[in-house]
Amino acid sequence: MAVYSKPIVMLDFETTGLSPDNGDRITEVAALRIEDGRITDRYVSLVNCGVRIPAFITGLTGITQQMVDSAPPASEVVPQLVEFIGGDTLSAHNASFDEKFLHAESARCGLAARHLGPVCSLKLARRVFPELGSYKLGTLSGSLGIRFKGTAHRAEADAEVAAQVLLHIAQHLGRRYGYAEVAPELLMSVNKLAAAKVHAFLSKAAA
Repeated sequence: MAVYSKPIVMLDFETTGLSPDNGDRITEVAALRIEDGRITDRYVSLVNCGVRIPAFITGLTGITQQMVDSAPPASEVVPQLVEFIGGDTLSAHNASFDEKFLHAESARCGLAARHLGPVCSLKLARRVFPELGSYKLGTLSGSLGIRFKGTAHRAEADAEVAAQVLLHIAQHLGRRYGYAEVAPELLMSVNKLAAAKVHAFLSKAAA
């Protein structure tokens, strides 16, 4: 079974909206460290950013105003999160979304995230499994035979499934191309390729 040669941290945020530039903030975080073909550590917390939770966000995630009001403040959670991720490779499903919130929240705390990457599991799945019809996390995981263990649109459940997708991709690369170990840097390179070029690239890299 192919494994990743270095740790990868799968990140998922729940937020009040789509853009930190518009004042949206994080309400929940989950970061899961992948090592040796499995999840070895995790950091999970609700977050009190001192903002109101829109009703449609509560409807989508189940995260209520009362839940975040009683949660640890962002000034406590974000430094712990940045320390947890450290210099490991960061991954997320639609990574540009989660990374922009990580940078914005880190900057608010006077911190600079120092992770490598990111590796976008959504882009990666599109390139490795181009035959699938949808790459939304719930649909993708179902297509790959991966089941949610918790509630969708909660940070830990989403991060857990996205991590399993990433592990599934490593196993697929091992079976199809003969990789015993997959370097995160390889995934970053695949993320940047057009889907039509991926097979030749992976074959050449494996050789």
